[in-house]
Amino acid sequence: MGSVPNQGLGSDTAAHMVVCGDDGLAHRLAAELRGVYGEQVTLVVPPSERSVRPPVVGRARAASAALLGAVTAAVGRAGGGAGGGNEPAGSIRVVEAAEATEAAFADAGVERAAALALVYDDDETNIRAALTARRLNPRLRLVLRLYNRRLGQHIEELLDQAAALATGMGDAALDASTTVLSDADTAAPALAATAVAGTTKVVQTDGLLLRAVERPPPRPGQTPPSGLATLALLSTTSNDPAGTDGSEGSGDQGPLLLPDAAAVQGARGRGTVVLEQVSYAGPSLPSGRSVVPSFGSLFSRRLRWSLAGLVGCVAALAVALTVVTGEHPLYATYMTLLDLFAINEPALHQSMARQILQLLSGLTGLLLLPVLLAAVLEALGTFRTASALRKPPRGLGGHVVLLGLGKIGTRVLTRLRELNIPVVCVESDPEARGMATARRLRVPVVLGDVTQEGVLEAAKIHRSHALLAVTSADTTNLEAALYARSVRPDLRVVLRLYDDDFATAVYRTLRAAHPHASTRSRSVTHLAAPAFAGAMMGRQILGAIPVERRVLLFAAVDVAGHPQLEDKTVGETFRAGAWRVLALDRTARDERRDGGREEPAVEEAYEDPYPGGASGWVWDLPDTYVLQKGDRVVLAATRRGLAELLGRRSRERAGRGTTG
Repeated sequence: MGSVPNQGLGSDTAAHMVVCGDDGLAHRLAAELRGVYGEQVTLVVPPSERSVRPPVVGRARAASAALLGAVTAAVGRAGGGAGGGNEPAGSIRVVEAAEATEAAFADAGVERAAALALVYDDDETNIRAALTARRLNPRLRLVLRLYNRRLGQHIEELLDQAAALATGMGDAALDASTTVLSDADTAAPALAATAVAGTTKVVQTDGLLLRAVERPPPRPGQTPPSGLATLALLSTTSNDPAGTDGSEGSGDQGPLLLPDAAAVQGARGRGTVVLEQVSYAGPSLPSGRSVVPSFGSLFSRRLRWSLAGLVGCVAALAVALTVVTGEHPLYATYMTLLDLFAINEPALHQSMARQILQLLSGLTGLLLLPVLLAAVLEALGTFRTASALRKPPRGLGGHVVLLGLGKIGTRVLTRLRELNIPVVCVESDPEARGMATARRLRVPVVLGDVTQEGVLEAAKIHRSHALLAVTSADTTNLEAALYARSVRPDLRVVLRLYDDDFATAVYRTLRAAHPHASTRSRSVTHLAAPAFAGAMMGRQILGAIPVERRVLLFAAVDVAGHPQLEDKTVGETFRAGAWRVLALDRTARDERRDGGREEPAVEEAYEDPYPGGASGWVWDLPDTYVLQKGDRVVLAATRRGLAELLGRRSRERAGRGTTG
């Protein structure tokens, strides 16, 4: 274990942040905290020579260093950083430790830290480290990266309860909190929405559904449909006017987040991202089908035709027997079945026609035996393989080809099936994490290396709607995209690429080679890091919506303690390019799910713009409504806007005012 200084920390490290991880998310998160929020950060990573994933960690370090330099330059040019004024940007100290042990935490200063993020790739490692950190510092704000969502809820409650008991303070009064996030859950809705034209970008949490949609530039004389709020103006490009380009800055103009009314009215040829619908979303319905196959799927088409032919033969023999003997049709059918199963007496001393019909019935019975045996065997095989991997059916088209069934691919697959979008998966590892999910959802899977010829053809890539490559290897995703474009030049392609510069170069090259096709690149760490950083800063992050390669955050914020919001109208609180109030929470404080801190009761009465209204979220707030101290609002904000609105300085001043 050693300490490698990146940039010197000051002598006072009581308010620093600690990030522990073994992949690119840790480095991007540290860069986010340092460059955007101006925080002092201690980054704990495995030693370079012991790292189980040296290419990823090494690449992440180089990328984070480049990101740090770019952000520092931006802060210097702005003159007023995330914390306001001329406060210099924070710094990063790198501590190398093989494991997140108590000794490593002591070297990183966890006992004096304000927040700790545990973003190792293994859930068990994060849980073990969180239990140790909570014991060392009960007031520590913890952010955990867990893939198992149900386990994460229990761990969150356990750690908060342990902190309350250790400090002797109630959950409401304790500033320490535990937030469990998943990079897969954060990125999956954006990746799924990007792969399908016309689907929307959504953020769903605790039954709250935020939905945003991209709209192309209106035609001359056309009135654009109204929405709740305009969240962004997209880039303008000659080939992609709706702003679907894959990388930030690849168009003639970059995206403009949270524009004011004048900017929206003056925009020419620029698409928009509009908050179109906000509604309550109850528990998700099961997206998988029953493991018991339907009657029609028990037998193949050829077997069904054979059975139908034999039934027709029996009916014809029964009709013929009725004509020959003059018996009732039911009696004739009964006699035909007896002949069919060879349990009737021979037709001795009867007419020649009756004897011929009996022989034909016996012959039909002989033909029926192998067909019945085949039906039984096929039905048993269908039941036995009901939970096995399915193959892409013949004639399939308009589907999404999903490459990779790891953590990210599994969440994306679930999201696509919730949207009732047909999917064909391609995976090289038969033991991949998402195989069980694919079996449960009865999604066709092609096993094979995508770099081998014929694998994408087996997934019906030539008839698909889009290719979504989300493996952890950038080169594999790129190779799959290039091969798919060679098969179908106009195919919609979505790539998961880590490095921003690499993503920009790939996008520009593919756009030049295929100007009429849609290409987008998305980075999971790029989408997830803002949510993790926001949780470390102590705010309730609802989610993030990508706007090209930038990110727009949604957060639930208490108005109390924020002079930019308190005792001001909704119109006065709006700051273009920084934040915008979208909704007001009318739920009683003791009924809120996040268990916010108790605030002193507001004695003075004020006019309620919604008298007698039901509790819950109010999304049509008038600009004249005055935000009060006890209100809680949902904000749409940029990363730097949230850093300025809810920075450390304002929290420390508020803490001194309440405790002093």
